[in-house]
Amino acid sequence: MTNGRTVLPLLVAWAYLCSHGDGLHALRRAAAGRQGASGSGLTGQDANGVPLKRSKRGWMWNQFFLLEEYTGLDHQYVGKLHSDGDRSDGSIRYVLSGDGAGTLFVIDENSGDIHATKKLDREEKAYYTLRAKAVNRITNTSLEGESEFIIKIHDINDNEPKFTKDPYHAHVPEMSPLGTVVMQVTATDADDPTYGNSARVVYSIVQGQPYFSVEPNTGVIRTALPNMDREIKENYQVVIQAKDMAGQMGGLSGTTTVSITLSDVNDNPPRFSKSMYEFKVPESTEPGWAVAVLRATDADVGRNAEMSYRITSSDSLAMFDISTNRSTQEGVVTLRKPLDFEKKRTYTLRIQVENSNPDARFLRYAATTDEATVKLMVEDVDEPPVFDRATYAMEIKEDADVGTIIGSVSATDPDSNRSPVRYSIDRRTDMDRVFNVHPGNGSLFILRTLDREENAWHNVSVIATEFNNPRLMSRVPVYIRILDVNDNPPTFATYYETFVCENAKANQRIQTVSATDPDDPVGGHKFFFSLAHDASGKANFTIRGNKDNTADILTRRNSYNRLQKSTYLVPVVISDGDVPMQSSTNTLTVRVCTCDREGNMQLCNQEALALTTGLSTGALMAIVICVIILLMIVVLFAALRRQQRKKEPLIISKEDVRDNVVSYNDEGGGEEDTQAFDIGTLRNPEATEESKQRRDIKPETLHPPVRRTAFQPPAHSDNADVRDFIHQRLQDNDQDPTAPPYDSLATYAYEGSGSVAESLSSLGSITTEGEQDYNYLSEWGPRFKKLSDMYGGEDSDSCRDS
Repeated sequence: MTNGRTVLPLLVAWAYLCSHGDGLHALRRAAAGRQGASGSGLTGQDANGVPLKRSKRGWMWNQFFLLEEYTGLDHQYVGKLHSDGDRSDGSIRYVLSGDGAGTLFVIDENSGDIHATKKLDREEKAYYTLRAKAVNRITNTSLEGESEFIIKIHDINDNEPKFTKDPYHAHVPEMSPLGTVVMQVTATDADDPTYGNSARVVYSIVQGQPYFSVEPNTGVIRTALPNMDREIKENYQVVIQAKDMAGQMGGLSGTTTVSITLSDVNDNPPRFSKSMYEFKVPESTEPGWAVAVLRATDADVGRNAEMSYRITSSDSLAMFDISTNRSTQEGVVTLRKPLDFEKKRTYTLRIQVENSNPDARFLRYAATTDEATVKLMVEDVDEPPVFDRATYAMEIKEDADVGTIIGSVSATDPDSNRSPVRYSIDRRTDMDRVFNVHPGNGSLFILRTLDREENAWHNVSVIATEFNNPRLMSRVPVYIRILDVNDNPPTFATYYETFVCENAKANQRIQTVSATDPDDPVGGHKFFFSLAHDASGKANFTIRGNKDNTADILTRRNSYNRLQKSTYLVPVVISDGDVPMQSSTNTLTVRVCTCDREGNMQLCNQEALALTTGLSTGALMAIVICVIILLMIVVLFAALRRQQRKKEPLIISKEDVRDNVVSYNDEGGGEEDTQAFDIGTLRNPEATEESKQRRDIKPETLHPPVRRTAFQPPAHSDNADVRDFIHQRLQDNDQDPTAPPYDSLATYAYEGSGSVAESLSSLGSITTEGEQDYNYLSEWGPRFKKLSDMYGGEDSDSCRDS
């Protein structure tokens, strides 16, 4: 309603005219009916006499369809927008807004015709919501309220079904019954499922018959044949087709591949490739080694192919055993006892193989085990000799004479030819060569005297070799026990430091002694103690046995005097009770000491102390003599070194007068000062170098020394005097008997007669002081200041006096 007028927007939608041909007519009829109702309403009365009046109805024009995938050359016509206020005079302008307005959908603002400018796809967008209104062209004011309408895209069958996976992978157990479900495939269609059959999919099998089938409506794949065998064919490629339009002609379709693998079940027993197996086994094969390997085959795989072997019968059950190698599924026959070709040459075994994991479903169809016969043939091998025992144990007394036979060993050749055997001792087990064996009969005898206390057991190895083949040998251990003989006397168990107090009483115990014996009697040790026979009459001490292999040393008088006698030697005889009886005399040293009232030692004689430490007087004297000799050697060595340090005077001849050297208390540069003296000046005075400054002193003012040339002697090219001097010194050293016997370096500071440095000695100086000028010393710096004062100062003083 606008300004009291009824505005009827009429939108005519042309959509799929072949199926909706009467739409325009219906719209027009409804519009016409509406216009009539608005012009003259129906009148009447109700039961109460109240006049009836017909209400005005609104027109539902806001939904219509548009065909997708339009392929025409012109724009697709959608509909027309019309207002009751439109007088066709161009005063009204129609405006369209919303989804796709201006791009996908355009409107003729004068006529209100709406067109689609592009091809639309329902699968991209199924409907569009737009708004339409009529406005005054001049004032641009809305003549009616804005109206909203929807354009639905009408679907066509333009999408084929697509499977969710491609390819599919599935497994089904072999030997499955008919109709076993394998898997389900699913295909989807992007078309509208609510309109027609465009999205109704039907499944069919294109490849894979007659093994599998598919349900048309659900896509469930089932087995079409019973008891399919994996061992015959394991993999199948099944092609499934999905077609829309309910499978009718003209529908679109898509396919997928399903890879179906038959999984293994344990439906096959293991089988031996043959019924008889033969193996050759050397008789030298050691127990525990494999003598035969069997392999059965099983068509199944994995866990279903696992098998177990066992021996069902044998002509010697205790000789062999069989086990299964789980990695290779082989049956390994191992030897349990040694073989002997001379005793038995062939063995026959019956081996059975069976499934380790049988499937109960197939037990009634086929056997799950198989059997084969194994024949083992023993091969003869030249074997080493065999001892009749694994070990030998022998005994002999330690006082047995050399050559005494201890026992014997015996070995034989197990081969049929019975080769003679030769015996020998493995010297690596008898390094001291105490024993030997007779090479022919195997008797062991002694080569050296035995001592049980040194070695109670001897473990030696006896070797037996064949005469015909010495490389074949065998060893046997022989354990020899040395039996004890009472051949060692008992002695004190330890060293005893015994003292007696000066105030000791008679029968007072001062020491308890015990004994030891390296022998080992059967009944144990039993020792007897007594004083020596020659000392028992005048003994100061006595012995009392305790019957437990110990004895007490007792005093025989009341007091002892340390000053009269500080040490007593008590001879103790210890004897054993074995046969033959052995005894020894042991000396017990007893010191006399000063003790307190409680009997604690306070002071003992120094000699006794020395005796207790085990040093006799002679030993002490020897130590003193050795010390004196060492001191004399040290003194003599020092004297020789001092004599060698004395140097021979440089000037031997009295005629060889040397200049005196004046010391100025100026240290030179030491060994590093190589510029202090150059012997080349002596040899060639004409080649005198320029004066060189000292490296360790930096003078304040550097002035070269003034050389005096007034009295310089003429240069001589001949330096024969230097050669003569050196030659004379060489002869003297060669004839010197005290010279060392090795090469040595002798240095002689001989300047020669023509030294350009001139002599500084006062002996060769001019006696007249007036002729000497020492003023240049003051120019040499502070180090020569004292020398300058000594000589230059006197010069100046004499001038003042004059």
